[in-house]
Amino acid sequence: MTNKLQDIQPTYHYTIGIDPDVEKSGVAVVEKETRRIECAALTFAQTLDYLQWVAKRAEETGATIKVYVEAGWLNQSNWHVKRDDGKAVVAKKGVSQGRNEEVSRLLGEMCEHYGLDWYWQKPLEKHWKGAGGKITHAELCRITGMIYGRTNQEMRDAALIAWVKASIPRNKYKPL
Repeated sequence: MTNKLQDIQPTYHYTIGIDPDVEKSGVAVVEKETRRIECAALTFAQTLDYLQWVAKRAEETGATIKVYVEAGWLNQSNWHVKRDDGKAVVAKKGVSQGRNEEVSRLLGEMCEHYGLDWYWQKPLEKHWKGAGGKITHAELCRITGMIYGRTNQEMRDAALIAWVKASIPRNKYKPL
């Protein structure tokens, strides 16, 4: 007897999360079977090279891959302006947000071009111990069992997206 749910929702060998940024995007990959996770901060060109390599490897090996590109514009509100910000500061923040959105949209376009199975990902809820509710390095290591010397916020956000979307439960840990 076959499992109809598995027939409808295929299991992916690898799940990739990307947190786009103008300078360096966070890119993380989770191997579902082993729960191994790797993450890096890559420039736009390096991210494209990586996605192209992933697409080629998937074709050669038959591995299934799903890519999630964070899309901040899917939030109903993405307002970072403070009451005391002047016009120049508000304009600078708007330009910065627009540049990040364009990186995100271009990465999605390139995933499509490379034939990858990909989706826009609304930013995950921020309910962690870090500033602004963002996940800390220690929290990420506890949840995933990942052992890294250091991670930046983009790497952690990408890793969290990949981990959650791979449908791997959190490791049991004591909260900080």
